[in-house]
Amino acid sequence: MDVRQLRYFVAVAEERNIGRAAKRLFISQPPLTRQIQQLEDELQVKLFERTAKGVDLTSAGQLFLRESRNILSLIELAQERTQRAGKGQLGRLDVAIFGSGILNTIPDILKRFKAAYPGVNIVLHQMSKAEQIEALRQKRISVGFNRLLAPLPDIDSTMILRDTLMVAIREDHPLASQNVIDIKQLDNEPIVVFPKGARPNFVDLVSRVFQDSGTSMNISQTVIDAVTGIALVSAGFGFCLIPSSASVLKLPGVTYLPLTGLPNNATVDLSCIYLKEDDSPLLSAFLAIVHEYKASSLDATVKQR
Repeated sequence: MDVRQLRYFVAVAEERNIGRAAKRLFISQPPLTRQIQQLEDELQVKLFERTAKGVDLTSAGQLFLRESRNILSLIELAQERTQRAGKGQLGRLDVAIFGSGILNTIPDILKRFKAAYPGVNIVLHQMSKAEQIEALRQKRISVGFNRLLAPLPDIDSTMILRDTLMVAIREDHPLASQNVIDIKQLDNEPIVVFPKGARPNFVDLVSRVFQDSGTSMNISQTVIDAVTGIALVSAGFGFCLIPSSASVLKLPGVTYLPLTGLPNNATVDLSCIYLKEDDSPLLSAFLAIVHEYKASSLDATVKQR
């Protein structure tokens, strides 16, 4: 028994006539008759009663028609799902995220991808930079989001945006009444820095900013991410330098102010990272959404100017 025989059988059952079924299938009548006979021989059951006008289904034939339609429907579904998977429209996408990146940009990208490919199951994993790189190499994730990635031979990246630096500071701090803060005004003030982990990272950028401006850096706490850093600002542990995108996080008693007196290259990227060798349609579809998001964000920035 094969799929062709099932299709032949369904055509005959629906047409109730061998001749009409043959025309529908674009074959001649004798081979269709032979196929039906072979099917009955294999099943060892009579599927049709021959009549003057054509054929009628036996009770066994009626049952087999229902089963045949189910089988053909499953085959069509399997073909459709396989084709969609081949186009990156179906499957599972494992995405690694980190602290402050999940506050605005990454959710926007994931939302766009989900809208374009509702058949894809997105699974999120909270991972540090080092964990993301290892997971990519082990193919436990397909894509990650992170900042300040050093060049690696097997990892590629697409930069989505560059954030400027801001300062998170308690509203009751004397400097909080200003419109902007010069980096030198933070000389020897207690600062919360992040993250712990693989270098280079955001701590290196903050340290360089202080060093280049001749300002003393008084580290009070080192924490895992921007969210924890801002929470400690709220609790009175000092101020915290953050990427501007993290300023969407609102915590009691915390305000965000722009910084002046910074080096020209005092910015921090947000990038999408993935294996260079990964040519899966699913990853290609996701990267297309990333590029689309990047282009739309750039257009919005140009219009604002």
